[in-house]
Amino acid sequence: MPLIRYLQDKLPEWLHLSTDRPIELERAHRALRPPPAARQPPRPITIRFLRFTDKERVLQAAKTNTITVGNAKLTLLQDLSAGIRRKRREFDEVKKCSIDRGIFRGFKYPNELRILHQGALRHFKTPEEAKTFFERQPRDQVFRITPSNEGEVQELKKLLGNIKVDLWQPNSASLIRNNATVDVHVRRNNTRGIRARLQKEHIDFKVFISNLQKEIEKQTGYRSSRKRRSESQYDYEVYHSLDEIQSWMFEINRTHPHLVDMFSIGRSYEGRPLYVLQLGKRTRTYKKAVWIDCGVHAREWIGPAFCQWFVKEALHSYQNDSVMRRLMNQLNFYIMPVFNVDGYIFSWTTDRFWRKTRSKNAKYHCRGVDANRNWKVKWCEEGASSHPCDDTYCGPFPESEPEVKAVAKFLRKHKKRVKAYISIHAYAQMLLYPYSYKYATIPNFNCVESAALNAVTALYSAYGVRYRYGPASTTLYVSSGSSMDWAYRNGIPYAFAFELRDTGYFGFLLPEALINPTCTETMRAVKTISSGLLKKCETGMYQLDRERYPYL
Repeated sequence: MPLIRYLQDKLPEWLHLSTDRPIELERAHRALRPPPAARQPPRPITIRFLRFTDKERVLQAAKTNTITVGNAKLTLLQDLSAGIRRKRREFDEVKKCSIDRGIFRGFKYPNELRILHQGALRHFKTPEEAKTFFERQPRDQVFRITPSNEGEVQELKKLLGNIKVDLWQPNSASLIRNNATVDVHVRRNNTRGIRARLQKEHIDFKVFISNLQKEIEKQTGYRSSRKRRSESQYDYEVYHSLDEIQSWMFEINRTHPHLVDMFSIGRSYEGRPLYVLQLGKRTRTYKKAVWIDCGVHAREWIGPAFCQWFVKEALHSYQNDSVMRRLMNQLNFYIMPVFNVDGYIFSWTTDRFWRKTRSKNAKYHCRGVDANRNWKVKWCEEGASSHPCDDTYCGPFPESEPEVKAVAKFLRKHKKRVKAYISIHAYAQMLLYPYSYKYATIPNFNCVESAALNAVTALYSAYGVRYRYGPASTTLYVSSGSSMDWAYRNGIPYAFAFELRDTGYFGFLLPEALINPTCTETMRAVKTISSGLLKKCETGMYQLDRERYPYL
């Protein structure tokens, strides 16, 4: 009784309620569980009001008033029975969907889900009712469009230029070509409009991914429950967050001191360290080196997965694989698992399809620069954009991005040692070499072409997956300011960019089940390129035997 009387007197005082109508409580007691240990929060107090209107009045006032008693802050919450909590948990799937869309507005007591739809609140009494509603709503989708003539190309460029879309392949509307496929991520509010327009213009298309959010959830659904593991327990067949990758790097460095060195080459725009692993047997003699970077574009998660895979294979097979042992003894490998650290984190926390860095622009609200258009080689010419809101934005000036500047500085410093530059991207199943910015043959074409052929042949031998290869400008599209061209122009004779699996069925959402085969086959290709550095290149005229290699 003393507790009831105390609360009946104090609640109006704490919440500034009128005392004209006194609050009456039926009961009040501490939660029915053992008293807390020292320094633990006290047990909550459960109150039952005599009148429903009093309860609503108190809860409403508690939303706008802070209750402080002594130095302690008190919080008033509506008590939910076990049955109500169980009923609300049945809404978990649709609740998450509404949270992802930013329309969740809580529950109406006892268990009606509330969302904001087209400016009005909607209530759902059952999970089935809510699921039916969401299933009928438009979804983010990926269209594959194939213009068959120049008129359709121009119409498609015009259409995609007027509507906010996310181009996957190619990455700019200016690069759309006749009879070349265009993969485009269309937001849910535009899917019907674009579909109708394509049908009206008789442009061939199909829906490649019908429910993009569902595919994203397959990759990210259980991440929050995953615990940190030791290097021996590290799972190389799942995608990892930046924190997990960097913790793994420290662990690799700690457990393999004779073959691994770890260092930072600078900091990102948001102040994160840019870590690099150096692999190779320690020696005082001169050694050639191979640079491999992954994660230049944030949404290409298979890149960082491969860099981790390469390190794992190099270290674990050092004793038993004579080829790997020879490479590690005679070469150094500089591995940068995540080039674009800020963008990579953003692709995990906010926008799965974010591509650029996260730097701010003085004149526009749009953030980020394409880290593969920011290099000082034909900067901001064909295939790059000068508009900060475009995905291929070249930046305000060459090497404006701290990440690009740090890598460029490191490679300049070590250019006498670094003989191969390899950048891992996705997707298209291609192995590209210079030039990207022009249709021309590089001086050492025969050697580079031969290395590329040997690499894709080794890759094909794993699972029979076909990769196209050749100069980036003719094999993919013209682009300027790329890291590969910069590396080649700065004296690195073998400069390559891999576009890993697949060819568009999954696109940037390559399932974790395909990490192993993708990395296994790519490992063969990278080992082949690296082994070629230990041999003298024959510079005679090179011609491909199409009968011997019909799959290339």
